[in-house]
Amino acid sequence: MLMWNPWHGCHKISEGCRHCYVYREDAARGTAISSNEVRKTASFNLPLKRDRKKNRKFPSGTEFALCFTSDFLIEEADEWRDEIWDMIRCRQDCSFFFFTKRIDRLADCLPDDWGEGYEHVAIGCTVENQDRADYRMPLFLSLPVRHRLVIAAPMLGQMDLSKYLDPAVIEKVSVGGESGKYARPLDLEWVLDLRRQCIGASIPFNFHQTGSYLIKDGRQYHIPREHQHSQARKAGLDISS
Repeated sequence: MLMWNPWHGCHKISEGCRHCYVYREDAARGTAISSNEVRKTASFNLPLKRDRKKNRKFPSGTEFALCFTSDFLIEEADEWRDEIWDMIRCRQDCSFFFFTKRIDRLADCLPDDWGEGYEHVAIGCTVENQDRADYRMPLFLSLPVRHRLVIAAPMLGQMDLSKYLDPAVIEKVSVGGESGKYARPLDLEWVLDLRRQCIGASIPFNFHQTGSYLIKDGRQYHIPREHQHSQARKAGLDISS
């Protein structure tokens, strides 16, 4: 997986954004530019880059994770997005995916030839609590997306997604906690409950990150940043099919 961030910076729109890692990492770097300011990066043309021999720098089969330090659908990037779609269309030999909290903007941001979706593009709708799930999921399910993922992260409370979990249109649900010094805790019971919902709907499930504070059997544990992904994997909760 290769990170492709053609623009950087975002602005907060919901409760899941409160302790956004982009703001935290920018502060740690001491950048003079506000994290709220959305600007193009030097990686804008990343998939099209070539080496000194004029060969593609990134070969066929490369998986690009798009806009992980912003939001692909953020308003400030409207003037640049068509160029990104052109590059994605050009590199049909690769795969691309992005997650968004702005799924309500997707219909206005799709290219003219999108149809039912590009075969090599997956889109994840982020939901952090029941309120955002009930707002975003009906929109997400109504839109033409060929590869559809649900990202419950940072998971801030128990969620009932059962009425949205149609295995014919959702390929996977992935769950994660919040990271950082001021992270809100993740209760393992919330994770297990959502996992049971996925089992009942025959949808693959992934526990990708514990977050900084994990509650298990009523006790809260602090998980260092470098172990949050590995500890989630060690829990053995993933379901591939």
